[in-house]
Amino acid sequence: MPLPAPAVPRRRIHTRRITLEGFLRDDGLYDLDASLTDTKDDDYPLASGLRPAGEPVHLLRIRVSFDAAFDIVDVAACSDAVPYPGQCDTIGPVYRKLIGLSLVRGFRRTVGEMFADVRGCTHLSELLLSLPTAAIQTAATFRRENEDGAEKPFQLDRCHALESSAEAVRLYYPKWYRPAGGGAPGGLISGR
Repeated sequence: MPLPAPAVPRRRIHTRRITLEGFLRDDGLYDLDASLTDTKDDDYPLASGLRPAGEPVHLLRIRVSFDAAFDIVDVAACSDAVPYPGQCDTIGPVYRKLIGLSLVRGFRRTVGEMFADVRGCTHLSELLLSLPTAAIQTAATFRRENEDGAEKPFQLDRCHALESSAEAVRLYYPKWYRPAGGGAPGGLISGR
């Protein structure tokens, strides 16, 4: 269902585009290329000079390479368009501190701690917050999401639709279904 029509007339003045692309590398690793672009629909006066309408105020990119365990093995970041040239665009190398971290265990919290305030770029750090789910989607490309493995599928109990007691789990992951109230695995009633 789409958003409702605006209640009053309006004019767009700002656009932010975030793009994330996942790649399988020939060496078996994965790359996530992420970019954030901010543009204005009107000329935008900045302390550093006028930014013409449609020209990016921000064009930031980050590439995170990771292995099958979702551990980060390499990082590259660059700032191609920034409001303060020669200043904003010098922070990219600090993001190499991400090497060795897991994308799926405490990543968002750690990013917040490592790059808060003046220790990072607000926009690059914000862009990083989308990477864990993009990494999972990238790696999931070649996996059956409901395979009958010994380990509980990663996505279960990580969103409301896939809570162990939800109908979607009962239908598509019956092995891992747990009725509300704590019934036995697979929806079986214990003691019968």
